Amino acid sequence: MKINRFFDKKIFIVSGMILFILSGCGSSETVSESRTIPSDSSSGSEEVSTASAPVKGARDNTPVCLVPEASGTVTYENEFAHLDASNSSEGYVIVRYTGESPKVKLQITGPDETTYTYNLNSQTPTDEVFPLQSGNGEYLVNVYENIEKTQYSMVFSQMVEVNISNEFSPFLYPNQYVNFTKDDAAISKGQELSYSCNNDLEVVSSVYNFMIDNITYDYTEAETVQSGYIPDIDEVLSTKKGICLDYAVLMSSMLRSQRIPTRMEVGYAGTAYHAWISTYITDVGWVNGIIEFDGTEWSLMDPTFASNVNEKELKSFIGDGSNYSVKYIY
Repeated sequence: MKINRFFDKKIFIVSGMILFILSGCGSSETVSESRTIPSDSSSGSEEVSTASAPVKGARDNTPVCLVPEASGTVTYENEFAHLDASNSSEGYVIVRYTGESPKVKLQITGPDETTYTYNLNSQTPTDEVFPLQSGNGEYLVNVYENIEKTQYSMVFSQMVEVNISNEFSPFLYPNQYVNFTKDDAAISKGQELSYSCNNDLEVVSSVYNFMIDNITYDYTEAETVQSGYIPDIDEVLSTKKGICLDYAVLMSSMLRSQRIPTRMEVGYAGTAYHAWISTYITDVGWVNGIIEFDGTEWSLMDPTFASNVNEKELKSFIGDGSNYSVKYIY
């Protein structure tokens, strides 16, 4: 399933990672160096070839990890929660729970009326970042404390008017789910994978190929994962295994740090709850699902599946993409 270099301009678009491959990234021109060194043999010297080194691509691969800030200029609070909306124009809000309940939920409902539910850190007061992924308009932010079992009581509620200055900001900043910093090993890996790339499309291709070649599905984790699980991208990179959410979050983090707007999407693949990504490419727009174009027909592919099943099974399941439905975007 690896996306190879094509010179006949075959196009691959990834639904959560796009692949318009006009020339392969990482497989571009390399430089080989040879040198002569002294030898103990009677010939007096021998020629040794050093390893080929990749050539730097035209694209700047320096990571840009945006840092959310609780500036304190627009805040709302009571004894249970603190909401900082100072940078809502950047596509995020910051919430900190300040009560005493051991189990707390946050709900954010945007102008599209989709309600996102998160777990809040209730052990220590911690600023947590949440995306405003539904565009401009009013967002209702509610905090709930657990009473017993599955019953919750609302302890904080605030309406926030949002006007996002850059529509891509929510998908470039880190947040509670897609959490990354400049010091993460995964971000350095993304920089390495982007080294020989000449454009964003090649970056997506390089990251995608790395994922399907190196990360395997963790069936044990899939059977034991708890509700509210949030991936650690460096752990996924180190162990080289994970569930669909791990795949999606690791890729999203790498691509966002390379200035490529990326949505981590959660929904259904058939009847299975699943996660994948979509990316934005200039002059193309948002590309959803992973789509392969062979010059005649389009077919949808999935990054998690791509690394774990054969091509026949993959295409049989994906078909025309109707098995996929997006429920949430992070």
